Amino acid sequence: MLGSLFSSAAWADMQLNMTKGVTDISQEVFGLHMLVMWICTVIGIVVFGAMFWSMIFHRKSKGVKPATFHESTKVEILWTAIPILILIGMAWPATKTLIAMENNDNSDITIQVTGSQWKWHYKYFDSDIEFYSVLTTPRDQFDNREGNYVTKGEHYLLEVDKHLVIPVNKKVRFLITSDDVIHSWWVPDFAVKQDANPGFINEAWTKVNEPGIYRGQCAELCGKDHGYMPVVVEVKSEEDYALWIDEQKMALEQAKLAEQESLGATMSMEELMTLGSETYTAYCAACHQPNGMGLPPAFPALKGSPMVTQDKAAHIDIVLNGKAGTSMAGFGKQLSLKQLAAVITYERNAWGNDTGEMVQPADVNALSATPQSAAVDKQGTKDDAVETVALVQEKSEQAKPEASVSEPATMAQLMEEGEQVYIAKCSACHQANGAGLPPAFPALKGSAMVTEDIPAHIEMVKNGKPGTAMLGFKDQLNAREMAAVITYERNAWGNDTGELVQASDIDAKKE
Repeated sequence: MLGSLFSSAAWADMQLNMTKGVTDISQEVFGLHMLVMWICTVIGIVVFGAMFWSMIFHRKSKGVKPATFHESTKVEILWTAIPILILIGMAWPATKTLIAMENNDNSDITIQVTGSQWKWHYKYFDSDIEFYSVLTTPRDQFDNREGNYVTKGEHYLLEVDKHLVIPVNKKVRFLITSDDVIHSWWVPDFAVKQDANPGFINEAWTKVNEPGIYRGQCAELCGKDHGYMPVVVEVKSEEDYALWIDEQKMALEQAKLAEQESLGATMSMEELMTLGSETYTAYCAACHQPNGMGLPPAFPALKGSPMVTQDKAAHIDIVLNGKAGTSMAGFGKQLSLKQLAAVITYERNAWGNDTGEMVQPADVNALSATPQSAAVDKQGTKDDAVETVALVQEKSEQAKPEASVSEPATMAQLMEEGEQVYIAKCSACHQANGAGLPPAFPALKGSAMVTEDIPAHIEMVKNGKPGTAMLGFKDQLNAREMAAVITYERNAWGNDTGELVQASDIDAKKE
């Protein structure tokens, strides 16, 4: 009664109180918080009230003589039973809420969240969209070593260049991991706080009831710039979310076009240094410092370093791919060829390094693990990309035509297509080598599930398995794609069953 009486909107809006949030789960958590708080308040009033009553009205100065009884079975039973009943009363709703928080069945969207020092990487499993989200608060607002006061922005340290965008009233499942140290993805308004552990995937979910922008941050001490790793989630209506998906696909095509055009571009030293300075400030200065002095030994100085003043190819390689066993992450997937060329040029000529050497996008592309083809006709490439963008603007994704069951594929075709589907849709959980991430994502290599009963394997891929992290792919893949990835799983990594699954087998397996 006290909880329902006092847990009003006024209490919820108190700055010292817990965030009520915008999801059903967050409101359940807030309700539990208020219930337990008032139970504790009542217990405190009763216990301290009895204590002070006894001290005041039964003190020696009033001539009160203490009782001589030693123990009472009835009292002992009473003060044992009452706390047990209170604990049961709190545990019942708390357990229901905890179970609901862990149940991500029937999710509409799956997003992989990967923490890195000090940014978040988001990958949409059902849309082939992925991007990094980086702090955009101007550095002089939080790194004020000159003693000049700079006015803080409205969302100081809680603003990023790219928001994580999700639709309203849709269940969104998060697969949370890390590629370096332990982070923690936390959005108070969603009541979601989940550790991001390297080599392991944790799960969480949300279903937001109100469109808007919601902010959080890394809640784990992940390094010296732990406070510069915000989370910003933008919740859009279903219509606006569909438009955003279209825009992202269009931007992807435009980026591909820009990368192709950059291969033939020759940038001046001034252009490289200007873009390089901007890129360095946004992506590198946190570790190596704006003046290039670094923070040895974890983050070595770049000023006067042989790494950035001598072998140019080695310099490009470490910026592209990072260095295993150190804090240096690769930026090949985060930055464009122009940005990579510019920041390398900047490092080789800033802070008195003055090598006079320029690095062009084509130089970076030549050392990339997946170099882009420069043999394609430039105008043809441009026309193709423009045409693709126009198609994306008209309609983001056409329905995938089902493969004709009258045209069975060969083992070679299925294995080639299956590997592509597996890398795009399955490898994030089960790993590229099929070893998985047990216990959440079991190994497929040598697994009875993918080497024995074919109908059971088809059922698993098509409809998933309730109560586990395994999603069904019937709404994401067509029959040919499912047949290909199942065939691939049954014959890759030494499974070697020799069995083919055709699109007709998928169609024959009814819901």
